[in-house]
Amino acid sequence: MSLRIWVVVALPGREEVAELELPRGATVADALAAARIAERHPELAQAPAGIWSRRVARDERLRDGDRVEVYRELRADAKAQRRERARRVRPSSPRSRSGP
Repeated sequence: MSLRIWVVVALPGREEVAELELPRGATVADALAAARIAERHPELAQAPAGIWSRRVARDERLRDGDRVEVYRELRADAKAQRRERARRVRPSSPRSRSGP
């Protein structure tokens, strides 16, 4: 019996999805090798990986239907960007007004 899994890599502007059939007992490392991640994206060869948004070790065994995700390093911190945008936007009127 085999496992049907997906390997997903989010790249700037696009997402790559590889659907694979692997033997029972396959690991995250096996899935990444079968999807040829290191060949196609050498910069991601040592990137962290996860299953369904949960970071796992590469020796983690897969289950049927798993979605293996390759995590890239963030270029910018989303929280810091939101704070910066909020700092730049100045309200034109006070936030609250007193009654008459």
